[in-house]
Amino acid sequence: MPPLLIIPFLIYNVVVFLFLGGNPAGWNNTVLNIAMVSGVPWAVSVGDLLIIGSLILLFFELLKSTRIGSVSIVEHMLSMIVFVVILVEFLLLGAASSTVFFILLVMALIDVVAGFTMSITSATRDMTAGH
Repeated sequence: MPPLLIIPFLIYNVVVFLFLGGNPAGWNNTVLNIAMVSGVPWAVSVGDLLIIGSLILLFFELLKSTRIGSVSIVEHMLSMIVFVVILVEFLLLGAASSTVFFILLVMALIDVVAGFTMSITSATRDMTAGH
Protein backbone atom coordinates (compact mmCIF):
# COMPACT_ATOMS: atom_id res chain seq x y z
CA MET A 1 0.00 0.00 0.00
CA PRO A 2 1.47 3.40 -0.92
CA PRO A 3 2.08 5.98 1.81
CA LEU A 4 -1.17 7.72 2.71
CA LEU A 5 0.52 11.12 2.90
CA ILE A 6 0.85 11.08 -0.86
CA ILE A 7 -2.90 11.89 -0.95
CA PRO A 8 -2.67 15.37 0.64
CA PHE A 9 0.49 16.02 -1.38
CA LEU A 10 -1.39 15.31 -4.61
CA ILE A 11 -4.42 17.30 -3.44
CA TYR A 12 -2.18 20.27 -2.64
CA ASN A 13 -0.57 20.17 -6.07
CA VAL A 14 -3.86 19.78 -7.95
CA VAL A 15 -5.48 22.65 -6.06
CA VAL A 16 -2.52 25.05 -6.16
CA PHE A 17 -1.69 24.50 -9.83
CA LEU A 18 -5.16 24.00 -11.34
CA PHE A 19 -7.36 26.19 -9.17
CA LEU A 20 -5.03 28.75 -7.59
CA GLY A 21 -2.80 29.39 -10.60
CA GLY A 22 0.37 28.51 -8.69
CA ASN A 23 -0.31 31.08 -5.96
CA PRO A 24 -0.06 29.43 -2.52
CA ALA A 25 -1.79 32.39 -0.83
CA GLY A 26 -5.15 30.91 -1.87
CA TRP A 27 -4.86 28.32 0.91
CA ASN A 28 -5.82 31.10 3.33
CA ASN A 29 -9.26 31.53 1.73
CA THR A 30 -11.96 31.07 4.35
CA VAL A 31 -14.31 28.14 3.79
CA LEU A 32 -16.59 28.75 6.74
CA ASN A 33 -16.96 30.89 9.83
CA ILE A 34 -18.12 29.31 13.06
CA ALA A 35 -19.59 31.56 15.75
CA MET A 36 -17.87 30.84 19.04
CA VAL A 37 -19.28 31.43 22.50
CA SER A 38 -16.66 34.14 23.01
CA GLY A 39 -18.32 36.13 20.23
CA VAL A 40 -15.27 35.97 17.97
CA PRO A 41 -15.84 33.96 14.79
CA TRP A 42 -13.53 31.05 14.06
CA ALA A 43 -12.49 31.20 10.42
CA VAL A 44 -11.63 27.83 8.88
CA SER A 45 -9.52 28.03 5.71
CA VAL A 46 -8.99 25.61 2.85
CA GLY A 47 -5.46 24.97 4.15
CA ASP A 48 -6.80 24.18 7.62
CA LEU A 49 -9.05 21.49 6.18
CA LEU A 50 -6.15 19.95 4.23
CA ILE A 51 -4.00 19.89 7.37
CA ILE A 52 -6.76 18.26 9.44
CA GLY A 53 -7.24 15.58 6.81
CA SER A 54 -3.48 15.06 6.61
CA LEU A 55 -3.23 14.63 10.38
CA ILE A 56 -5.86 11.90 10.22
CA LEU A 57 -3.89 10.17 7.46
CA LEU A 58 -0.68 10.55 9.48
CA PHE A 59 -2.36 8.71 12.35
CA PHE A 60 -3.13 5.77 10.07
CA GLU A 61 0.42 5.90 8.67
CA LEU A 62 1.78 5.61 12.19
CA LEU A 63 -0.47 2.62 12.82
CA LYS A 64 0.82 1.02 9.62
CA SER A 65 4.42 1.54 10.71
CA THR A 66 3.95 -0.69 13.75
CA ARG A 67 3.77 -3.76 11.51
CA ILE A 68 6.90 -5.75 10.93
CA GLY A 69 7.98 -7.78 7.94
CA SER A 70 9.33 -7.31 4.44
CA VAL A 71 6.29 -5.28 3.36
CA SER A 72 7.00 -2.70 6.07
CA ILE A 73 10.51 -2.16 4.68
CA VAL A 74 9.06 -1.32 1.27
CA GLU A 75 6.53 1.02 2.91
CA HIS A 76 9.33 2.80 4.80
CA MET A 77 11.26 3.26 1.57
CA LEU A 78 8.18 4.66 -0.18
CA SER A 79 7.56 7.02 2.74
CA MET A 80 11.15 8.23 2.42
CA ILE A 81 10.66 8.84 -1.31
CA VAL A 82 7.47 10.83 -0.61
CA PHE A 83 9.34 12.90 1.98
CA VAL A 84 12.21 13.62 -0.44
CA VAL A 85 9.80 14.62 -3.23
CA ILE A 86 7.93 16.96 -0.86
CA LEU A 87 11.21 18.44 0.37
CA VAL A 88 12.50 19.05 -3.16
CA GLU A 89 9.22 20.67 -4.19
CA PHE A 90 9.25 22.86 -1.07
CA LEU A 91 12.77 24.06 -1.84
CA LEU A 92 12.38 24.57 -5.59
CA LEU A 93 8.80 25.60 -6.42
CA GLY A 94 7.21 28.87 -5.42
CA ALA A 95 3.78 27.26 -5.33
CA ALA A 96 4.98 25.17 -2.38
CA SER A 97 6.07 28.23 -0.39
CA SER A 98 3.27 28.11 2.12
CA THR A 99 2.79 27.13 5.72
CA VAL A 100 0.31 24.46 4.64
CA PHE A 101 2.93 22.78 2.46
CA PHE A 102 5.60 23.12 5.16
CA ILE A 103 3.31 21.37 7.63
CA LEU A 104 2.82 18.57 5.06
CA LEU A 105 6.62 18.37 4.84
CA VAL A 106 6.93 18.06 8.62
CA MET A 107 4.23 15.35 8.66
CA ALA A 108 6.13 13.40 6.02
CA LEU A 109 9.30 13.72 8.10
CA ILE A 110 7.48 12.50 11.22
CA ASP A 111 6.14 9.56 9.21
CA VAL A 112 9.65 8.57 8.08
CA VAL A 113 11.30 9.01 11.47
CA ALA A 114 8.48 7.30 13.37
CA GLY A 115 8.39 4.42 10.90
CA PHE A 116 12.09 3.69 11.20
CA THR A 117 12.03 4.20 14.97
CA MET A 118 9.15 1.78 15.45
CA SER A 119 10.80 -0.78 13.17
CA ILE A 120 14.08 -0.57 15.07
CA THR A 121 12.28 -0.80 18.40
CA SER A 122 10.31 -3.84 17.23
CA ALA A 123 13.43 -5.52 15.86
CA THR A 124 15.31 -4.89 19.12
CA ARG A 125 12.41 -6.33 21.11
CA ASP A 126 12.34 -9.42 18.85
CA MET A 127 16.08 -9.92 19.32
CA THR A 128 15.88 -9.68 23.11
CA ALA A 129 12.85 -12.00 23.23
CA GLY A 130 14.76 -14.61 21.23
CA HIS A 131 17.50 -14.94 23.87
